[in-house]
Amino acid sequence: MKKTNFTAHVIINIIFIILCAMIVFPFLLLISVSLSNEQDISKYGYSLIPVHFDLSAYKFIFKNPQSILDAYKVTIAFSVLGMIMSAFAMAMIAYPLSKRNFNGKSFVSFYLFFTMLFSGGLVPTYILNTQYLHLADNFWIYILPSLVSPWFVFMMRSFFQGLPAEIGEAVLIDGGNEYTIFFRMVLPLSKPVIATVSLFTFLGKWNDWYVSMLYIDNNKLISLQYLLQRTLENLELIKNSTFMNKEVLSSMQEIPSETTRMAMAIVVAGPAVLVFPFFQKYFVKGLTVGSVKG
Repeated sequence: MKKTNFTAHVIINIIFIILCAMIVFPFLLLISVSLSNEQDISKYGYSLIPVHFDLSAYKFIFKNPQSILDAYKVTIAFSVLGMIMSAFAMAMIAYPLSKRNFNGKSFVSFYLFFTMLFSGGLVPTYILNTQYLHLADNFWIYILPSLVSPWFVFMMRSFFQGLPAEIGEAVLIDGGNEYTIFFRMVLPLSKPVIATVSLFTFLGKWNDWYVSMLYIDNNKLISLQYLLQRTLENLELIKNSTFMNKEVLSSMQEIPSETTRMAMAIVVAGPAVLVFPFFQKYFVKGLTVGSVKG
């Protein structure tokens, strides 16, 4: 029996090592290509170790550092602020839904669930945000329309339902109220699910470029993702243009397009990768416990 368990553990460990290698290898390859010379990529292809170390791609990206810094500031601001506001708002909605004696529980739950099945559509949403809410070219367009996600509300509700009911009863007996229970008891005990929701919310906002494309015209308010995407699109447009003379085209051929793609991915993904370890402690527990009950 012990030998069988040992063999099973070895097989499982080997499988997970292979899976980890499959995940880590592309990321290391991404870093290597971003630090490679463009001519080496064209000649030898991708390699895990750069043939010639070259920072041309990063120099090209940071050729105009002010625009990158502005985009970083805006993206960090709405990602962090949106994460905090969203987690708090969704917790405030999920807590009463976890109560059995909440009279409007069925209606609110159905209302939230209905929004998961049907949306207002792109055009009505655009008209609402621009004509009625006046959020066009506004920093709050990144936060307010996506403040609440029904899926995360239900996840939090399930987690709150798993907390011992005796905690709230004891607080009420001692003279406390629902606000005391929520802020002093429920929130401190719900760190796993709050961290999980916060991480997903942060990553979703950090990777957002669609909002900038639709609603933002001010270059100082665009997100990092949209800035880098626009830079790459402009680069491809110029290189593929047929209206340039030979001298300009030859100079454009020297731009490190392939390595720039990889360098842009590193610039965008780097901060998000650094944030993950701070949430990893609670991530798995919050994700699994919050999905046990329906």
